[in-house]
Amino acid sequence: MSRVLIIDDIATDRNLMGQVVTASGHQVEYASDGEEGFTKAKALKPALILLDVVMPRSDGFATCRKLKKDPETASIPVLMISSKGGDSDRVWAQRQGANGYVTKPFTPEALKTACASFI
Repeated sequence: MSRVLIIDDIATDRNLMGQVVTASGHQVEYASDGEEGFTKAKALKPALILLDVVMPRSDGFATCRKLKKDPETASIPVLMISSKGGDSDRVWAQRQGANGYVTKPFTPEALKTACASFI
């Protein structure tokens, strides 16, 4: 069983992602913004981070950059989960260090498959 950190400011999205991850046999931790998520990532060292893009305080792109620049968190895979579905958003996420990208709304199967690539 792996630990997955879900960083998203929308509680219903966090819960839906959590249900998919838990049903796959993994443990879930939550954060509601990028700052809290970064702090939890450093403390918990999860096997995977699911990271929303549009959030207050620190958006997903900035949080991903920060995670990938920090030696303690740089090796943790980051899967961006966002309603921003343009090609430029996907490319920008990749440039920030994201390891994958899933567009909202997603099916549980699509999220499960994307997560399985990393854990």
